[in-house]
Amino acid sequence: MRIPRSYRRALIVFGLLLPTVVVAGAAGPPAVARQSVSDLVWDRLADCESSGDWQADTGNGYYGGLQIWPPTWREAGGLRYADRPDRASRVQQIAVGEEILRRQGWNAWGWCARQIGMLE
Repeated sequence: MRIPRSYRRALIVFGLLLPTVVVAGAAGPPAVARQSVSDLVWDRLADCESSGDWQADTGNGYYGGLQIWPPTWREAGGLRYADRPDRASRVQQIAVGEEILRRQGWNAWGWCARQIGMLE
């Protein structure tokens, strides 16, 4: 199911895509605003990627609810939680998902991101 552009805007307006501000120190660069994705969006992505199974290990080389490839998990800091995504909690997988999203955008989950309306 694709989320229409107007509905995505409504998600942002009603706080389902939550704006956050990263504040730098006084001597650092100016603050940078970015989007933080709501749990609802991550759950919809996991529903598409793994049928909502946050401990998914299907043998396809991708793990967890967000179906993260182990090298990507490592590069995005996942090892601070567990050696593989399926061995981390839902909240931990989402934290790593936020970093993957920051680095790669929604293309990291191409087909399912399109299905839930996060990509055109």
